[in-house]
Amino acid sequence: MEETEFYNDGNVSITNARFRVGSTTYAMNGVTSVKRGQTNPPKTGAVVLAAIGIITAFAAGTLLFKAIGVVIFIIAIAWFKSIRPNYIVFLNSASGESQALSSQDGKYINDVINALNEAIVHRG
Repeated sequence: MEETEFYNDGNVSITNARFRVGSTTYAMNGVTSVKRGQTNPPKTGAVVLAAIGIITAFAAGTLLFKAIGVVIFIIAIAWFKSIRPNYIVFLNSASGESQALSSQDGKYINDVINALNEAIVHRG
């Protein structure tokens, strides 16, 4: 049977026979299913920093410390907005579930999962 490529971006390559991520290769004939997972990093640090900024801005006696409180609050908001979920590709096989790939780019993970599903269907 000829090997058909479904996805290749340099780091990840998917054919009907193999799934390669960096230097790790998975045999597609052992993969029974694929699923997407997601982990959300904690935002506690950014929330605490924002609270410190607000308290400093309102409790400070001088204009300088009020300004510092506002700057701290703005930094906390920027930090909070920059925290992104981590998307994960899980492979299921007879030996269990393994995490094959993770990224903060949800579209990238969806593209990889779609290609893996195509490869599973194509292999028969």
